[in-house]
Amino acid sequence: MALEWVVLGYAAGAEAVMLLLLTLPGLDGLRRGMVSVVKSALKPMMSVVPFCLFLLMDIYWKYETRPTCDDEHACTPSEHLRHQKSIMKSQRNALLIAAALLLYWILFSVTSLVVRLDHLQQRVDKLKKRDD
Repeated sequence: MALEWVVLGYAAGAEAVMLLLLTLPGLDGLRRGMVSVVKSALKPMMSVVPFCLFLLMDIYWKYETRPTCDDEHACTPSEHLRHQKSIMKSQRNALLIAAALLLYWILFSVTSLVVRLDHLQQRVDKLKKRDD
């Protein structure tokens, strides 16, 4: 199961890098090329959403089927430690899921805003040329 989390981590990292390159000031030449790359990558990256939902269901299933230590002395210290580690991993993985989904949504929004801004800039330039 660790491979899924590695893939999700790389996807979130790629989203963060693309978002950073789109929003850094002073990279106008790079931004035009990045917009076309990001626009073409957004549809395949949409697979992150169902993948995250699958992993979230996996966390929920592990939570529901985990062994419980009802009494204080029902579990050995090693079982208790393993249970605590499992909870920590689940929380970490839930944060990774939230980050991947949030970064995808922000990347989608920023890309559409940059495209709209480029279209508006082209219209302004066209109107300036017509007035001259």
